[in-house]
Amino acid sequence: MTQSDDVRKFLTSRRARLTPEEAGLPAYGGNRRVTGLRREEVAMLAGMSIDYYIRLERGNLSGASDSVLEALARALELDDAETAHLFDLARAATAAPRVRRKRSPQTVRASVQRVVEAITTAPAWVRNDRGDVLAANELGRALYLEMMADGGTPPNSARFTFLNPKAREFFADWERAADDVVAVLRSTAGKNPYDKDLTDLIGELSTRSEEFRTRWARHDVKHHRTGRKRLHHPIVGDLDLTYEALELPADPGLRINVYTAEPGSPSEDALKVLASWAATQRETTKAAVKETK
Repeated sequence: MTQSDDVRKFLTSRRARLTPEEAGLPAYGGNRRVTGLRREEVAMLAGMSIDYYIRLERGNLSGASDSVLEALARALELDDAETAHLFDLARAATAAPRVRRKRSPQTVRASVQRVVEAITTAPAWVRNDRGDVLAANELGRALYLEMMADGGTPPNSARFTFLNPKAREFFADWERAADDVVAVLRSTAGKNPYDKDLTDLIGELSTRSEEFRTRWARHDVKHHRTGRKRLHHPIVGDLDLTYEALELPADPGLRINVYTAEPGSPSEDALKVLASWAATQRETTKAAVKETK
């Protein structure tokens, strides 16, 4: 799918979900041939000509000013993530070839690794914008035990979610987890549609998972900044955690995800048990290595 196809499908999908009543327009009688708003209604709400809006919806965002994009976002009632995605699509349409060849970061700096390892009472890991796990502390590796053992180098959250059957047991609400993974990938693709690693991953998942294909076709986008994770861990059972995704300004595309539990909750106790288990595994491995020498 081309970049203009992405623009077209994103705008038509947002237009289709918004009814005239929701947009504050009169409810006309008779049968409407389209779901949601008509093109001329979007153009009117955005204060632009119907011809210009048709040009935009056909995928030609090149040259669209910030004020035009903001008016379109208001007309379609886009949320923050959707508005950012619209601007990303417009930037990608005018990006120079050299800028287009960006890749997702593949490594972390030693100082970032030390920061993650210094977090000792909460699971933490570093991921790039396509979901590769590039670094983790001991508790982070223990929390995502099944994903870390998935065989990928590096492990990838999207590949685990859609291609590993154990993911459906691990995520208490797999449907929501799957929706979130795809929405984050779609946002990433809007920022950098020419990243070969990213397009290869999307192609692999589209080929191997109908669940992924269905969600990818929705063109939903989402910011991955904070939220709740309900997990069923193979060692300690159910966990109810909150996460914070901390961006690294010096390393665009990298984030540190940190998971915590409510103080005094069963999930906090379970994390302590998991930390103890991980430490025991570490010492057992050290002893086994020492015996082989």
